[in-house]
Amino acid sequence: MNREYHKWFSPSLQRDMELLIFGHAGDPVLFFPTRTARFYDYEDWQVIDALRRKIEAGDIQIYCLDSIDKESFYAKHLHPSERILRHLQYEKYVLSEVLPLIQLKNPHPTIVTAGCSLGAWHAANLAFKYPLLFHKVVGLSGRYDLTICLEHFEDLFDGHRDQNIYFNMPSQYIPFLHDGAIIRQLRNLEIIFVVGEKDIFLENNLEISNALWSKNICNALHLFDGESHKARYWRHMVQLYL
Repeated sequence: MNREYHKWFSPSLQRDMELLIFGHAGDPVLFFPTRTARFYDYEDWQVIDALRRKIEAGDIQIYCLDSIDKESFYAKHLHPSERILRHLQYEKYVLSEVLPLIQLKNPHPTIVTAGCSLGAWHAANLAFKYPLLFHKVVGLSGRYDLTICLEHFEDLFDGHRDQNIYFNMPSQYIPFLHDGAIIRQLRNLEIIFVVGEKDIFLENNLEISNALWSKNICNALHLFDGESHKARYWRHMVQLYL
């Protein structure tokens, strides 16, 4: 299996960024890490190995991104408005630096976004904001509104609300989306949510799925037994849905 390590200084983030590529051809997949995780964790957790057959067959090519969550959502020393702005710099890095690399390595017309836990939010939010760039989004064990408090998952903005936060929370902006052009673009996406029946994010997954259906935007919501919010379950999920 082809494996490549890349590192460069990001103008968008003003710091070095690293990523791993697995595979030589097929649908390019932007694979976002879990909460505060690193670009090598999916490899260490054997999630990449679970996809080995598809990767070696040239069906998919995985781009494992690094996170800056500790500088954005979990940077408690920053005001919440600064946290979301730092995230938007990360989004700029993905759009203006990683996507050109993908086009250079694998010139597919569109891309797949995917992620687990917080990575699922990254994947869905990016695809919903820029649907023309993508053709499929896979969210595993995701929370699509980072302002809700659920057990040990806190409101990442400490009660602060502003437009930058609102327009990056799919569970908030999708129900009030009325732009016909954007809705038509979203209808061209293959949208897949996967969550455990006892995952505390289940209700939020039902909400975002129903909000999309209310706009006649097709999506699939698959339920796994139990909580299913660990790497051993994600290894199975990616085989089925990625």
